[in-house]
Amino acid sequence: MDRSSHNRVLLAKLAVVTAVMFGFGYLLVPFYYKLCEVAGLNQLQTADSVPRNTQVDAARAITVQFDANLRDALPWVFRPLQATVQVHPGQFVQVVYEVRNESDQAVLAQAVPSYAPQAAALYFRKLECFCFTQQSLRPHETRQMPVVFLIDPAIPGDMPTVTLSYTFFEIEGARPQASANRKEGDVASI
Repeated sequence: MDRSSHNRVLLAKLAVVTAVMFGFGYLLVPFYYKLCEVAGLNQLQTADSVPRNTQVDAARAITVQFDANLRDALPWVFRPLQATVQVHPGQFVQVVYEVRNESDQAVLAQAVPSYAPQAAALYFRKLECFCFTQQSLRPHETRQMPVVFLIDPAIPGDMPTVTLSYTFFEIEGARPQASANRKEGDVASI
């Protein structure tokens, strides 16, 4: 085999490999979309395909009571803006707590949740909560803090009432800095 025929064979092989690589790359996009469709991942959502929470148990309603407590002579006033709410298991709910610093100094504290009955903690899912972070309040500052939650539909039927209680504890020795330096018109962090 002479050199020119060897080059032609090599060129033909390279052309076939290039065509196969281009075809593979071209087919990856529809393959990816089909794979995502089968797996239910990364799909574009239209008005018709927006997911809905189909896990709401509309046949049951649970009364959720809210409680607020302070420890360590914390100079705050702390309360839920509503005492109770009726919740269907699986339903997203938002409630708001309000806290006010009655002192002339900035105070740093952390909220700790508790549940009654204690077994309800297994079914209570908080998506947003002021208890996730430390709260720093400037002197005489008032803040409203949301809690977004749902109760798992697997909650037993013998728990018709659940109490969510928060207790704020002052963090001793810590100096609040971010809130103490904020101006009056700034938005409070939650």
